[in-house]
Amino acid sequence: MNEPLSYRGRTISAEDIASIRRIIDQNPHASRRQLSVLVSQAWDWRQTNGAWRDMVCRSLMLALHRAGHIELPLRKFAPPNPLARRTKPATDFLVDQSPLPGPLWALQPLVIRQVRRTDEESLFNGLIERYHYLGYSQPVGEQLKYLVCTQDRPVACQ
Repeated sequence: MNEPLSYRGRTISAEDIASIRRIIDQNPHASRRQLSVLVSQAWDWRQTNGAWRDMVCRSLMLALHRAGHIELPLRKFAPPNPLARRTKPATDFLVDQSPLPGPLWALQPLVIRQVRRTDEESLFNGLIERYHYLGYSQPVGEQLKYLVCTQDRPVACQ
C-alpha cells in the first residue's frame, strides 16, 4: 500500500496495517470481534462517549481484508437474520365481503382495536397483503396497527 487510506475520519497508514497484522498473528484463535476490540484498544480508538470503536474497526478490517491488505480469520459465528427470509403474510382467511348497506352511523358501534403484538396482528397483515395495492411489507421501527370492526367483521385497517 503506497498511499494512506481514510476511513471514517481516520487516516490508515502502512504502519497501521502492519500493527493489525501483528495483532492478528499474536492472537491466532481470536474471533474477528475480539480482534477489532484489540485493535481499537491498541490504537486507543474511541467513540465520543468513550466506548471502543470496535464495530467501525471491524468494518475497516473487513474492507482491508477484501482489498487484500490483511488476512482475517474465518467467521466463527453468523447471527441469524430473520429479515433475510421473511415470508408473506397468510391470506387464506375468510372475511365477509358482502356490501354494508346504509350510512356509516348505521354500522354503529364501530370498534377500533390496537392489534400490534396480539393474535389479530396476522389478520391485519394478511388483510393489508390481500387488499392494499402495494401489499404488506414489514415497517421499520415501532408502529401501531389498528383494526376497525363492526358486527364482528373487520371493515378497515389503520
